[in-house]
Amino acid sequence: MSKHGIKRPLSVLDLAPVLEGNTPADAFRNSLRLAQHVEKLGYKRFWMAEHHNMVSVASSATAVLLGYIAGGTQSIRVGSGGIMLPNHAPLVVAEQFGTLASLYPDRIDLGLGRAPGTDQVTARALRRDRLGAGHDFPEQVQELQQYLSFDNHTSAVRAIPGEGLDIPIWILGSSTDSAYLAAAMGLPYAFASHFAPAQLHAALKIYRQHFKPSEFLSAPYTMACVNVIAAGTDAEANRLATSFYQLFLGIIRGKLRRLGPPIDSMEGVWNEYEAAHAQQMLSCSFIGSVDTVEKGLQRFVDETQVDELMSTAHIYDQEARLLSYELLKGIADRLV
Repeated sequence: MSKHGIKRPLSVLDLAPVLEGNTPADAFRNSLRLAQHVEKLGYKRFWMAEHHNMVSVASSATAVLLGYIAGGTQSIRVGSGGIMLPNHAPLVVAEQFGTLASLYPDRIDLGLGRAPGTDQVTARALRRDRLGAGHDFPEQVQELQQYLSFDNHTSAVRAIPGEGLDIPIWILGSSTDSAYLAAAMGLPYAFASHFAPAQLHAALKIYRQHFKPSEFLSAPYTMACVNVIAAGTDAEANRLATSFYQLFLGIIRGKLRRLGPPIDSMEGVWNEYEAAHAQQMLSCSFIGSVDTVEKGLQRFVDETQVDELMSTAHIYDQEARLLSYELLKGIADRLV
């Protein structure tokens, strides 16, 4: 149960992972199958993240892909986790998500981040003459809100569709900066603890202490994303996790690769420094049997008191991936 006395919602973050030997088209089909699966299980949201220039991630055209997912599902909320707003003109984002919300009413979320979602060279290619973008993130969020408001109907520049639609905006963060912004704007706050856990607790504290009620939200609302790989046994889950570790090792070494099949052990694959670095950044990962994952997640929600949990799982075998999310739903329903 959440602190509000109701069952804590459970959601999914997906990056349309591209497997070794597969194509982005295969990744899209796998993502849709996952969305349909978790919808039947009772998950609340299915979010996708904007990343660029990564051979293992096919969700770069995030708004386009969200339309594919929403069109193939019936009730689950579909959204961005997130759109990296400095990469885009706020008007274009308002139009894109206004289109999605018009096609799929009451099902679209708009999560916003300030990072580029890529390396600096690619960021420059994305942003062209907006190389300093990111520092004006608060102003961009406000501009986007204005385009989506009904009051904008008298403006010289209007988002059609988008204007006047109820599209919940979330502020995403991996540090304390966005916590201050989400609190000041009275918006829900989602933290990327699945890859940047260091400032999780500080950010949640800041957000809750400084939250100002708004027309959008009367009280603080938090969500944290974690890595979960659940299987029948600890040994099997740990073996599945080696795909994830190899992927992350490629990021550490600057040698990006697609998500590969699991191996028996990471011993001899990464060195002591690399293993320690990965363990630090992936400390909010819960890998193991149902019992192991449940104990870990219970400690996590006890410590963070988040209102909603979001999970991501880099698992090579799609059947194992679907099973992991099925096991997680049972676990989440028992958390207190």
